[in-house]
Amino acid sequence: MGNEQMEMYTQYIYEKRWQKITSQEALRIIAEEMPETDQQSTLAYIMDQLGKGKVVTLGECRFGTKKIIG
Repeated sequence: MGNEQMEMYTQYIYEKRWQKITSQEALRIIAEEMPETDQQSTLAYIMDQLGKGKVVTLGECRFGTKKIIG
């Protein structure tokens, strides 16, 4: 599965449901959760980890894929 085709979902720790998001939305979340990091590099890392079947937690937000979350 190519990273550019991967459906990304996010869930804040206080939420029960996962929401499908775009890469642009992910960049906004990364900027909010960790403003001191390079957003593009962080997104690339998250996409790499999602491709390996992992859930990534960044601050109070989790990132996952449909394959991982259900």
